[in-house]
Amino acid sequence: MHLHSYSPNPGSKHRVKRLGCGESSGHGKTSCKGNKGQKARSGSGTRVGFEGGQMPLHRRLPKRGFNNFDFRDKVGVFNVGKLDDLFDAGTTIDESALRTAGLINGRCDSIKVLGIGEITKALHLVVAHASASARDKIEKAGGSVNPPTA
Repeated sequence: MHLHSYSPNPGSKHRVKRLGCGESSGHGKTSCKGNKGQKARSGSGTRVGFEGGQMPLHRRLPKRGFNNFDFRDKVGVFNVGKLDDLFDAGTTIDESALRTAGLINGRCDSIKVLGIGEITKALHLVVAHASASARDKIEKAGGSVNPPTA
């Protein structure tokens, strides 16, 4: 098998519809857009959910109940296996160290370490939460997990 013998799956590739190539092409003159109207104009189209001026469905339906989306706590998570590569043994790791290493990004109210991966270095973590497996792996390697002081 050589590089030149590979081909795309049947049906995954097809020719681009070439518009405006003369009337005999079948795609000339109005380029398959019909005559006049909003959809025939360049940059045309309506936004998602637009119903031609009728009151849209998402505004017709009643809004009921409570949604916690705006008030939830955003938890930044990372796995214990990433720590071995990024930090030296004996390092104290807090939120600022995790941000500079790129493990935590954006806004988060608390930080949790999860137990996927292996750790061999004794690291001291200052995080709000840790899964049982992550805490076990860190302590077996000679490290510790402590909550941040207020």
